[in-house]
Amino acid sequence: MATKEPILSARDVEIQFSLRGRKLTAIRKCSLDLYEGETLAIVGESGSGKSVFTKSFIGMLDANGSIIGGSIMYDGIDISKYKTEKEWMTIRGKKIAMVMQDPMTSLNPLKVVGKQIQESIELHQGLKGEEAKKEAIEMLRKVGIPNPERRYNQYPHEFSGGMRQRVVIAIAVACRPQILICDEPTTALDVTIQAQILDLIHSLQKELHMTVIYITHDLGVVANVADRVAVMYAGQIVEYGLVNEIFYDAWHPYTWALLSALPQLGIKGEELPSIEGTPPNLFNVIKGDAFAPRNKQALAIDFVKEPPFFSVSETHKAKTWYLDPRAPKIEQPHSIRRLREKMRERS
Repeated sequence: MATKEPILSARDVEIQFSLRGRKLTAIRKCSLDLYEGETLAIVGESGSGKSVFTKSFIGMLDANGSIIGGSIMYDGIDISKYKTEKEWMTIRGKKIAMVMQDPMTSLNPLKVVGKQIQESIELHQGLKGEEAKKEAIEMLRKVGIPNPERRYNQYPHEFSGGMRQRVVIAIAVACRPQILICDEPTTALDVTIQAQILDLIHSLQKELHMTVIYITHDLGVVANVADRVAVMYAGQIVEYGLVNEIFYDAWHPYTWALLSALPQLGIKGEELPSIEGTPPNLFNVIKGDAFAPRNKQALAIDFVKEPPFFSVSETHKAKTWYLDPRAPKIEQPHSIRRLREKMRERS
């Protein structure tokens, strides 16, 4: 990946929201590169900034939010400077599309699903009337909905949760976007349907040559679908690397905490670890490492100075003072070593 040119490059992005006269900095100097054809997973607990960060790629921040710093370079243009809907419509849907996490609120309950897909096609592909309708029916077929001609004329409430999610995916990919952002695409679905939706997105990615970003807190999903992983905490990416590097050689204490809480690492009769404490209040200025108050092995410097990124490998970096050559030697937790051993046993 390091030798390729990124298709999207975010640098030091800051996003702020105005709430009751106060300013909340939701994204704090966040940087990310996205490469053609890859699957990138962005993970972190609720409120870490995953959705807000990626919504800034398509101009879908809430009305009280704005990008106040940094750049998002796409196709040679800094799209963070876009201000109008007209500007965003040249990107949104046509080049970068998003699958929202709740299909019921993403679909219009008063309009048949076929028309909703057709609208997207007419808006971005330039097809009209019967041509657009044929393409909409083809998209229903492509996402695995049986009897697409009949289903075209049905309303969202006539579909199951899994089928509604397939419709939402059809709307997103109908315009053949270069980048597809999937925001918790399997959250409301049972396990068997989850697997079907993940397989569907993977097959569409290959067929349509898309780059996919998954936003999730489910590390099981990450292990199955991702090429690279970015871990977010308190509005920053704190660690990123290839999926195997994150799972078997993580170095940020927050990544350790997430991995240690994996049910697969649980031991019968023992309580599953949880992350103690709460995330910081983003109304306040954060000093040092944002995770330090929740980290029992925090260093004194963690409370004073924000760490830079240190390289673990060419493709793997972590924002932690643990990797500074001057830091005392900190061992990876036993749970991380056990995860590595378990995977070796399976292979």
